Amino acid sequence: MKYELPDALTVECDGPVRIVTINRPDELNAVDKDLHWALAHVWRQLAADTDAAVVILTGAGRAFSAGGDLDWITSFLDDPVARDESVREGAEIIDEMLRFPLPVIAAVNGPAVGLGCSVAVLSDVVLMSEKAHLADPHVAVGLVAGDGGAAFWPLLTPILRSREYLYTGDKIPARTAVELGLASRITAPDDLMPEARRLAERLAAQPAQALRSTKRVVNMYLTQALGGPMQAGFAAEIATMQSAEHRERLLALREHAVGRKNAVRKKETAR
Repeated sequence: MKYELPDALTVECDGPVRIVTINRPDELNAVDKDLHWALAHVWRQLAADTDAAVVILTGAGRAFSAGGDLDWITSFLDDPVARDESVREGAEIIDEMLRFPLPVIAAVNGPAVGLGCSVAVLSDVVLMSEKAHLADPHVAVGLVAGDGGAAFWPLLTPILRSREYLYTGDKIPARTAVELGLASRITAPDDLMPEARRLAERLAAQPAQALRSTKRVVNMYLTQALGGPMQAGFAAEIATMQSAEHRERLLALREHAVGRKNAVRKKETAR
């Protein structure tokens, strides 16, 4: 089957296993317009692949996904049409993942931040490199965590712990993520993809109808529980996207990121 996707998201076929790779390694797999679109549309293409049985989702390079691309997100400050489209597409990503019939194994090889964290945690099995971490720093940039964390973390982990990490945006180390119920287990970095492939092959050998129906029943709980919170979350996210505090914090963050990139370039040039 031919997949119609931008280069930012690739699909590798390995027998019945499909390896979906977030592929912007130079940008730590930050989500830009093309990648956001791809994350919303890849699931129907995978579901239409009649030879696929299991999906592994991972990131190229040293990150799973560092969250939203700052240049793209900053453009929303003065483009409400693009802003609202991104929110609608964000809801589509979550809805498509919840309805996707095949098991998804997230192989979290590095930082999974913001939407990257949401996509990882929405997977059926979350394997994390011991060097990886999760984080949802929406609040730190003046936003409601509307694209997942505030709505579905409390379904997976104690609410008191969810609140602390959502309110602060602090990193959740891999071992802590497992303890909280946001990840399944951790592996050594070099063992991450081999372990993901072993599990994928084992799941691919299971009776397909029984496996898919089991996933559908399990996800019914999530879908029913998320209806109200997700709608409220996205509405609140749009409202905070228009706040003066969000503008101020986002521009400061982008300026800091640009300065850091320039410093790295100077250091590399000096070599």
